[in-house]
Order: sequence, then C-alpha cells, then structure tokens
Amino acid sequence: MSRDRLDTKAAGVVAGAVMLSRVLGLARELIFAGLFGAGRGMDAFLTAFRAPNLLRDLFAEGALSTAFVTVFSQKIATEGEGSAWKLASKVATLTTVFMSLLSLLGVIFAAPLIGFLAPGFPVEKAALTIGLTRIMYPFILLVSLAALVMGMLNAVNRFTVPALASSFFNIGSIAGGIVFGWLIDPHFGERALVGLALGTLLGGLLQLGVQIPDLFRAGFRLALDFDWRDPGIRRILILMLPAVIAASAVQINVMVNSIFASYLGNGPISWLSYAFRLMQLPLGVFGVAVATVTLPVVSRASALGDMGRFRSTLAKAMRLAVFLTLPSAVGLIVLAQPIIALIYQRGKFLDADTLHTAEALQFYAIGLVGYSCIKVLSPAFYAINRKWTPMTVSFLSIGLNLALNWLFIFRLGMGHRGLALSTAMAATVNFTLLYVFMTRVSGSLETSAMCSTLARCLLASVPIGLLGWWCQPWLASLQHGPVLLRAGALLGVIAGAVLLFLGASWSLKIEGFNEFLLVVKGKLKRTT
Repeated sequence: MSRDRLDTKAAGVVAGAVMLSRVLGLARELIFAGLFGAGRGMDAFLTAFRAPNLLRDLFAEGALSTAFVTVFSQKIATEGEGSAWKLASKVATLTTVFMSLLSLLGVIFAAPLIGFLAPGFPVEKAALTIGLTRIMYPFILLVSLAALVMGMLNAVNRFTVPALASSFFNIGSIAGGIVFGWLIDPHFGERALVGLALGTLLGGLLQLGVQIPDLFRAGFRLALDFDWRDPGIRRILILMLPAVIAASAVQINVMVNSIFASYLGNGPISWLSYAFRLMQLPLGVFGVAVATVTLPVVSRASALGDMGRFRSTLAKAMRLAVFLTLPSAVGLIVLAQPIIALIYQRGKFLDADTLHTAEALQFYAIGLVGYSCIKVLSPAFYAINRKWTPMTVSFLSIGLNLALNWLFIFRLGMGHRGLALSTAMAATVNFTLLYVFMTRVSGSLETSAMCSTLARCLLASVPIGLLGWWCQPWLASLQHGPVLLRAGALLGVIAGAVLLFLGASWSLKIEGFNEFLLVVKGKLKRTT
C-alpha cells in the first residue's frame, strides 16, 4: 500500500472503528440521560466535563495532534522513521510534564474557571459543578497522551487501534460511571454524579492503555528527553500556536453556547450536549475518518514538493466528505424527533426533553457538511506552512458565533435553538473562507467538481427528505410503543432512505458513490 495516496479502504476501516466509538458514546449518553435526565445535575456534570474536554480539543486532539502528525509525517518522508521516533520521545516527555501542570492548575482554579464557563449558574449548581471539575481535570493528561499516541500510529499508517481507542474510553466511563455511581448513591441522585466523574478518568486511562502495545509494535521506544530546543519540537510549537484556535473553533463556539445557555435555566445545556453528541456520529464516522487518512498523505506530498498530489488528494477528500455527510444532515433534520425519542427518552428524560433536544439537533445538522470539511481542510494549511490562515478564519468564526448568539437569544428569543443555529452558520462560513484561501495559496481544488458534487448530493438527498416527512406521522404514533417496534420502524425508514440515496447517486453518477462501493467491496472480500 502506498503512503502517498488517499487510501479509501483505510478511511473505511477508520469509519467502522469510529462508528463503534460513536455508538458506544450514544449508549453512554442515553444511559446517563435515563439515570439523571436533563436537569440541574446533568447540566453541572456536562459543564464540568467541558472544562478539560475543551483543553483536549485545544491542545490534544486539536493543536498538538495536527502539529505533531504534520511534522512527524514530514520527518518520515525526509529523514526516515528513526529520526521521527526520536522526535516522538521528546514530544511524549514534554507533553506529560506540561499536561500534568495544567491538570494541577485546573484543580486549583476550578472555581474561577466555572465562573467563566457558567456565569448564569446559581450558587448551589455552581458548587456542584466545581466539585465535579476538580475530580475530572486530570482527564486532560490521559487524553492528551492518548491523542499523541494516536497521531504517531496514524502517521505510520496504523489506523484501526487508534480509531478503536475512544471506544474503550466509552466502555470505561460507562462501566465505571454506573458502578462508582451506584456505590455512592444506589438511587442515582446528584451525589452519584461523582461516580460519573470517576468513570471518566477510568475511560481516559483505558483510551491511552489500549494503544500502547500497538505503538511498541510500530517501533516506538520511550526515552525521557527534555530537549525542547530540538528543531522538530520548535516547529511543532510554532504550528500549535495558531492551531490552538484554528483546529478547535467549533468547540470554542460550543463553549460560548454553554455560557449563553447558563442563563436559560435548567435543561438547555443538556439538550444542546445530547444533540451535539448525536450529530457527532456522522461527523466522526465520515468527516473525521476522511480527515484522519488525508493529513499524513498531504503532509508527505507537501514535504516532497508534490503540490499536484497535494491538491488532488485534498479535493478528492472534501468531495468524499460531502457525499457522506450531506445526506446524513438531511436525515437528521427530518428524523430528529423519532431518533431522539428512541435513543434518549426513558427514565428521567421526558417528552419535553425529546422535543427540545430534537430542535437543537435540527439546527446543528445544518452545519454538518461545513463541520466535516473543516476537519479535512484546516489541517492541510499546516502541511504547507500557512498556519496563520486557519487561525484568522477561526477568529472570524468565533466572532460571528458570538454576534449571532446575542442576536438569536436576546433579540429574536430563539433560546437554545438559536445557539445551535449560530454554531452551524459559523461552521459553514468557516469552511467557505478556508476553501477560498486554500485555492489562492495552493491553486485549483477542482472547484467545478466540488460544486457538481454538492449539487448532485443535494438532489440525491431529496428522496431522504420526502421519505422522512411522509413517515413522520407514522413514527410519531409509535413514540410510546415498545422499544423494539420503534427501533425496527425507524431503522426501516433509515434503510429505505439510504437505498434511495444510493440509487439516486448511481443515476446521477456522483463520484463518491464509486469510492463507497470500493470500500464495501473491500469489506466483503475480507469476510469471504
């Protein structure tokens, strides 16, 4: 297998592994929603988790991962794997030291941090959130090392185990959360939230630990090295500075949404979080999978001066992301309520929670294509040493999100729906600007083919919308029926929508359809 082309089979492997992770993530959310509902306690837990989780996106899975994979891949291409592994040892040592200090600071300064993230929380709700934050903050150390290991493995074309690692986080957090929560409070009152916090730490430990054997098999040997003056380290740090903002604009916007939502009473933070988690299923399965296998390829192409391969790989990856995520967005919009009801509505999660979460999901889904293409496009700027462009665009995106939040909440009275819509609009503008700037610095990204793919995918998605709209009354009539009946009905509608889309894609000769068939054929060959 060549390292210098976009491997759609690898993307399929990653997509399958990420699908498992997202399904387990949904299982985690629905279990916790059933146990705790969408009120004060879950608002507090989700806000407390957001503090270290935001830093994970800023430093670990955002800036550090993007910068490290870029430099590591280029070192492999120009100096060989031995030099790259020495750089990896230095980065692992310095990451451990820095993230340990950051975790300690998070524990010490949890109170002012929560005061910033949730200024609208009453005193008791804020106190609960601060306590949970202090328990969970060391999660940033564990997940940062896990993301670093994932980057090392991806850079040497090992995708399956890293993609599965987050599944172990979900397994650990579910099992640990339930067991620890039950031991603390068998009735799962607010005290049991401490158990969920401890389960989060257990999940982070498993996410890191499961990748270590594969890392050693790949050739890594840890040797403590504090030489931060190494040219590779300096290049990673230089790339990280703008990437801290650029790679995590969506998460910063989600954080801003939480600040606004803290003024809307009990529930909106939970509704937005549950909806965003569900939207991350297609985003993670498709957008992240395509981006994961694209970054090492474009980084090596750039290092070798092969800009033709750089442009064609990037353009093809974005078209594939559009093909996979646009129909998913349409499906989420028209089937939001039955999906939310099936997944979440049980225990303390009530009809009103289903309605409000579905509203958030519909507005979030508008930006799904933008989210996925940002995942592919933004890291490519670092491969061609245009690190300031994504940061500048992200500043504009964050500013736009703030302005839209103020407009939708305080002027138009849209509540949590406005927060979801502003995030989607900001992501779409972010992608559009990145695309325009990339064409200016790297040349053509086959824009006519991109526009054709967008138009054809939108046309092919029309049957999805019509089928979902037509089946809405039937699905609504089953909302309080047996779970298996509801699941079967919804899966039947989704399967019908997928078949309609694939049929339309075949008749419209959409490029991504052929890539999809190649992945499916590869899977079938491996199982026969």
